[in-house]
Amino acid sequence: MTRRYFRRLLVLLVTAPLLLSAEDNRPVVDDSQVQKEAPVSTLPTLWIAGDSTVKNQGAMRGWGQDIGSLIDTTKVQVVNRAIGGRSARTFFNEGRWDDILKTMKSGDVVLIQFGHNDVGPLDERGKFRGSVKGIGDETEEVKKADGSTETVHTFGWYLKHFARTAKAKGATVVLCSPVPHKKFDREGKFVPDWEQWRGWVKDCAAAEGVLYLDLADLVGSRYAALKPAEVEALFADKGTHTNAEGSKLNALTVIEGLKSLPDNPLAKFLPKGAGTPP
Repeated sequence: MTRRYFRRLLVLLVTAPLLLSAEDNRPVVDDSQVQKEAPVSTLPTLWIAGDSTVKNQGAMRGWGQDIGSLIDTTKVQVVNRAIGGRSARTFFNEGRWDDILKTMKSGDVVLIQFGHNDVGPLDERGKFRGSVKGIGDETEEVKKADGSTETVHTFGWYLKHFARTAKAKGATVVLCSPVPHKKFDREGKFVPDWEQWRGWVKDCAAAEGVLYLDLADLVGSRYAALKPAEVEALFADKGTHTNAEGSKLNALTVIEGLKSLPDNPLAKFLPKGAGTPP
C-alpha cells in the first residue's frame, strides 16, 4: 500500500460521515433568481461569504440573514454574498470572491464560512464542488464535462487566498468553521462533527494572521444543551439547513462568539445592552 493511497483512505474514513450528510437537500441556487446584495452607502461593510447554511431561500434560512438584526446598521451595512450550493472552490472559480474584493475597503469586516460543499468528490459525482482535502499546496487535475481540465486546490488554499486578499484590502477577516449538522446518537446525545475541518480552518487563520471563530463548536454546544426534539424544531430539512428559528439562534451564536474574541471586530457596531452606560 503506497503512502498516497493510505493518505486518501484515511481522509475517506474521516470524512465519510460528512459525505453521508452531503446527501441532504443542498440547493444549487440559480443566480438569476437571487438579487445580489451590494453596499448602498459609505459606511463600513460587514461582508459575508458562504454557502446555503449562511444564506438560503424559502423555509430554509441561513445565519447570515439574521445578523443585521443584532448589530447597529446605522454604523455598519451588511452585505451577505453567501449562496446555496457553493464551496470555497466554486466561490473562487465563479469569480464571486473577486467581485467582493472590487468594492471591499479598509475598515470592512469579512466573515467567511465554507466546508459543507467542499467535502464531496472533485468530479461530477460532487457536482465539481469538492476541494482537495487539507490546507497545503497540493493540487489535482479534474476533467470537466466540456473537455477542459481544472486544477483543483486544497480547501485551505482557497480559505487562505480569501483571507490574504481581504487583509490586503485593509479588512478584518474572520474564518469560521462550518455550522454543525443535526445528529444524535442512540442515547439522544448530540454528535459533534467537522473535527478535522475545524482544525484546518483554525490553522488557515493562524497562517494568515486573521481571526478564527469555531462555529462548529459554539453552535454544537448549544445543540448539545437541548433535547433532540428541540434541535429538530430548528431545522427545515433532514439535518443541514436551519429554519427561521434555527438561523436566529445561529446568528446570535455568531455575535456572541465574536464578542469572545480578543479583538471583537464588530465591537463598535453592536447595540448597547440594556443598562449599559453611555
